[in-house]
Amino acid sequence: MKQSVGRPSIGGNFSLIDHNGKPCTLEDFKGKWVLLYFGFCRCPDICPEQLEKVVEVSDRIGKLTLFECHSLLNKTKHQLVPVFVTVDAERDTPQVVSEYIHEFSPNLVGLTGTKEQIDKVAKLYRIYYSAGPKDVEGDYIVDHTVVMYLMDPNGQFSDYYGQNKTAAEMTRNILSKMANFSG
Repeated sequence: MKQSVGRPSIGGNFSLIDHNGKPCTLEDFKGKWVLLYFGFCRCPDICPEQLEKVVEVSDRIGKLTLFECHSLLNKTKHQLVPVFVTVDAERDTPQVVSEYIHEFSPNLVGLTGTKEQIDKVAKLYRIYYSAGPKDVEGDYIVDHTVVMYLMDPNGQFSDYYGQNKTAAEMTRNILSKMANFSG
């Protein structure tokens, strides 16, 4: 028989700056499901693909009608907030993050902060990141963990999704989590 030793210690409250330049904490999302993705605005490939997936999942859940999901919506009464957290504090200012996220969706929330703030939230969420060497123009790539975290309406870790999960699989899983959430 397989035994479980409990849930992994992932997540926790953070203090960052949103894409409008205002302070933001996980507490600000209380009562809502949050789908977090960590990346950086100058990412050439993986981050845009993953953010498109985050937005697609959020849109799919947001567009469900009462007819299609009547019993589920009666149970949950929660919305899913897609959130992008940069791991490039040096370049990703609130203005840069704002311009970047609006390429994907007006519903996407973008967060940044000081290097110390980003280090703290990365540690809380077990996100590895490291800036690569700068080229002659001072540009660089940031190597980072590619994962999305689902946080429940109480701000607790609910699930994670790797790069290979499709938007459809994630949507089904999140809807199931919402339906079974007892708060």
